[in-house]
Amino acid sequence: MRLYNRNLPYVVAIIMILFSILSIAGIILYNNNRFNTAQYSENEIEFVIGVSQADLEEPWRIIMTEEIKEEAKKYPNLRVIYMEAAGSYKKQIRDINELKAFGVDLLIVSPTDPSKLTPIVSETYQEMPVIVLDRGIEGYDYTLYLGPDNGRVGKQVGEYIEKVLGKQGGNIVEIKGSADSHSTKERSEGFQGILKDYHNINIIESIDADWNRDRAEDKMYDIYKNPKKIDIVFAHSDAMALGAYRAYTYSNYPHPIKFIGVDGLPGINGGLDLVEKNILTSTYICPTGGKEALQYAMDILSKQKGIPKKIILRTTQITKDNLEEYKLQQNELPLIHNPNEKIVLGFCNVGKEGGWREANAASIKNAAKEADIELIYSEADLNKERQIEILRSFIKMKVDVISFSPVVESGWDDILKEAKAAGIPVIIADRMIKTEDDSLYTTFLGPDFREEGRRAARWVASNSSKDDVVNVVEIQGSKNSTPSVERKIGFNEIISGDKRFRMIHSSYGDFTFKNGKEIMKNLLEVESKYGSTIDVVYAHNDDMALGAIEAIEEFGFKPGIDIKIVSIDAIKQAILAIKDGKLNCSVECNPLLGPQLMKVIKDIEAGKQTPMMIITEETVFTQEAFTREWLNRPY
Repeated sequence: MRLYNRNLPYVVAIIMILFSILSIAGIILYNNNRFNTAQYSENEIEFVIGVSQADLEEPWRIIMTEEIKEEAKKYPNLRVIYMEAAGSYKKQIRDINELKAFGVDLLIVSPTDPSKLTPIVSETYQEMPVIVLDRGIEGYDYTLYLGPDNGRVGKQVGEYIEKVLGKQGGNIVEIKGSADSHSTKERSEGFQGILKDYHNINIIESIDADWNRDRAEDKMYDIYKNPKKIDIVFAHSDAMALGAYRAYTYSNYPHPIKFIGVDGLPGINGGLDLVEKNILTSTYICPTGGKEALQYAMDILSKQKGIPKKIILRTTQITKDNLEEYKLQQNELPLIHNPNEKIVLGFCNVGKEGGWREANAASIKNAAKEADIELIYSEADLNKERQIEILRSFIKMKVDVISFSPVVESGWDDILKEAKAAGIPVIIADRMIKTEDDSLYTTFLGPDFREEGRRAARWVASNSSKDDVVNVVEIQGSKNSTPSVERKIGFNEIISGDKRFRMIHSSYGDFTFKNGKEIMKNLLEVESKYGSTIDVVYAHNDDMALGAIEAIEEFGFKPGIDIKIVSIDAIKQAILAIKDGKLNCSVECNPLLGPQLMKVIKDIEAGKQTPMMIITEETVFTQEAFTREWLNRPY
């Protein structure tokens, strides 16, 4: 016994050292070996990816992790280390630090709490590529974000419910996820935003169930005791919808209820199974992004060109009517392009709009040449009818892929239906379109125009007096074009609730220097007659801002000092104006879409699933942060 007691500390120390090594390597077995890493010889390993998962309580997150594991099997040179935070942001921070200590080459993180995880993700991003999955962090310190558009999911559910209830209306119970979850807030805002205009549709209860089936079931028992008639239960996940249904079956509730969920997972009691069993009236397939995250991670580590900033995954509604069709589509083999034949791309640009569009056109032409893709390039001369003619000519040529930057938002359904009937995928580039059927196009590639407007407004808000009234002039782009519509919405989102700001004038300048100058000249003359001042000019692009600057100088004022100017695009001429102190801020709208477009095209032709939206990387340029490196910009 004395010998055992004397050596016990050494035995314990050895065990603890071994345990620490296993922890750092990420081979701790969570949930009955769920997180076991694949075994490879060290000589075969080229890349190591760390995955930090928020929790494994939700079926959706379990599927996400399984998708990553399944996709990882395709890469024999890859090792993936998995860690689960069990819903604790503090543990997730420790997990990420542990993965970093092990020396992973890339981090994939699905945050427990985006605001709490932002600092550690930002810090990690300075050291290695980071893919943020499902829940976006604050700011832009990451390599790539992948996730659904939760606001859009909520809107889709709201629109469907309005059609189901019709003129007679009805009562709804909403079962949310966790109260502090971004996805919960976004889904609920989108959902309630649609239904608030229908006075005959009432959300009589809105409860939180933390994504948990049993918790939803327990809470719904009490709600079913309420004598008020319930027509629809909308749950933010299929699991919670199932919990609500189970409570319904045991409560002897006297009225029939339709149940709607979100996730659309396969397998027993997944959303697809529940629709097939008539338990759910509808579910919305909300992809986890696990498979795509691993694919993009390997693209990043392989230093492929065309990596975007954000990937918004497509959401698909499933009802009994389209369930079998969806299953058949999933079982169909993708059409793989013959590698011995050149891919033919038909691209139609909007036409001449200034420096941004010139850089955009050059990027597409150069990237197609480098990717060995045959490009048939045309311009629509800012004319919608001409653009439709060009697109129809592409269909007649039987090109492999069509892409175009739409002149206006609406009126494309007929030509897109023609392309779909011909089996030609369509990529919307740069500007989004309006359509009731988003299956008519394959994906959208371009900037987040609304976020650009928000960024411009944030600069104005943080660089204006806290006490004085600020008179703002807005010079919009082309009427009904996506950039103009979205940049205006984004800007107004930020300043509308701030009593300091007064929008005294807004007019269209068609994105041209000439019109920007003319509008500014006329406004200065009018305002000076009435003795009023213009404090800020917000121009939807740099060309119009540069025109406004010239008009301000000719009027005898100092642009950037007497009148602050913020614009969007960040072309080289704007950077020079920032250097000279004439332009205060330019929010980047990256025109160099070519490499990303060619990557998407190759992914489509290789049979890969494509997301709903691919958002480019952009930044903000200001006088305060000016650096001479900006002058080396290629556009």
